[in-house]
Amino acid sequence: MQICGSLDVQSFLHKSFVYIKEALDLPADYVSIIYYSADIRRLIIMAVANEDGSVLVNDSVAVPKDKHQYIISDNRSADAVITDSLEDHPVAGLWVAKGYTNDTAQISLRLEIKGAYIGAVNFCSKGKNEFTQAHVEMLSLLKEPFSIAVSNVIVYQELLEAKGALQEDNQLLQNELRMASGGEIVGKDRGMWGVMEKVYQVAPLSNSVLLLGETGTGKELVANTIHNLSDRKDMPFIKVNCGAIPETLIDSELFGHEKGAFTGAFFRKQGRFERAQKGTLFLDEVGELKPDAQIRLLRVLQEKEIERVGGDTPIKVDVRIIAATHRNLLKRVEDGQFREDLYYRLNVFPIVIPPLRDRKLDIPLLVQHFIAKKTLDMGIDKIPPLSVESHEQLLAYSWPGNVRELENAVERALILCKGAPLTFPDLDTSPRSTPRKVDPPNDALHSKASFESALDLDAVMVDHILNVLKITRGKVHGKDGAAAILNVNPSTLRNKMKKLKIPFGRNTLKRN
Repeated sequence: MQICGSLDVQSFLHKSFVYIKEALDLPADYVSIIYYSADIRRLIIMAVANEDGSVLVNDSVAVPKDKHQYIISDNRSADAVITDSLEDHPVAGLWVAKGYTNDTAQISLRLEIKGAYIGAVNFCSKGKNEFTQAHVEMLSLLKEPFSIAVSNVIVYQELLEAKGALQEDNQLLQNELRMASGGEIVGKDRGMWGVMEKVYQVAPLSNSVLLLGETGTGKELVANTIHNLSDRKDMPFIKVNCGAIPETLIDSELFGHEKGAFTGAFFRKQGRFERAQKGTLFLDEVGELKPDAQIRLLRVLQEKEIERVGGDTPIKVDVRIIAATHRNLLKRVEDGQFREDLYYRLNVFPIVIPPLRDRKLDIPLLVQHFIAKKTLDMGIDKIPPLSVESHEQLLAYSWPGNVRELENAVERALILCKGAPLTFPDLDTSPRSTPRKVDPPNDALHSKASFESALDLDAVMVDHILNVLKITRGKVHGKDGAAAILNVNPSTLRNKMKKLKIPFGRNTLKRN
């Protein structure tokens, strides 16, 4: 029970050692678990434990061909053997040759699954001639549970890796389904027109793209769109949040690792570059990369090849890079926080995504989009209308959290409305300082956004109604008419159209 009671090798090794030492009065100072990876012919120390605790160990040793044959041979020694001089043992001698001390006696318990050697448990003593044959016979009884425990740890680690790969594959499938169902960027013909113009220009190419914009502006959605409009659309789209990966793991996550490369590396792992082969790698928050990681990324971008951690064979990669950041990278270069050569490698084709406050005309469209999406997700049968005061309130708010904040506000309003018209009482529309911007947008985009922000409420409503009428091909009344989509009475909509001088029928389509 102590041995097989946990999938954490440190936990079960320490608990079982303390129990066995006391139960058998075993003169052992510590115990180690060795795992044998037959495909790469290496012995890997998984963990070492004594009475005080246990630690994972980062070390391995190569097994020569003759020793490999000895290990897997049926003409092997007993399941548990005493060795007073480690250099005389065919396998333990490999560790002595690497520099480990020889002044240790041990009982080595051979581990097998279905007759195949998978490693050993070594009970070690600093004194000589203290182990007896009685100790050997008792420890031999633990061969099966120790073998099962070690095998389960390895399988568990492989399942965790497979789970991560499946999650990435699922994300890829979700992206494909979203495109198949007609998913697109809301506001592409208005506030996002400048962005989409650049997207259409660069998507068919393989150049690197740098997306700049505040948090919540939709950089990942734009990256997805570039990928789905490219020749790589049928290949993987792999996302890496550079700010969420610990510095010690960034190499393993990006480039993968070999078995035994470091503590806990019990199997070979493909990195994100390999998983994105022939596809697109999206480096989100690239400005958060530490200096050492920036150097290694620059080398990959220059050489178009990677090396797994612990490996020595270069692997060619064909991956398109789309990077994104809310940071002002040029300023970080000037401050010495970001490499200048990496900046210019990534800044081949920059696209600035404007904040929501600079594209106010998109707000009504986004609100309707999120209402429709969230009511479906939340299982709400009837789509609630917006309250009269909400239109003006939504346009007056500065949206420091951008589109993500708007989506959250809509979801919160749907939770609280209970069938009544949607209101947004928690939005503070009082005068405030302008939220911090990341990089100034290009002149054309800035001037159009400024013009749109200055439009009055009637102009916004005209544009929104015309957009809906375009979708319904001028139809106002009926199940698929504009009134149903806007959730208003058809007579009310017609009166509003007359007041705003919006023509009906085909004339609407001509004007739009």
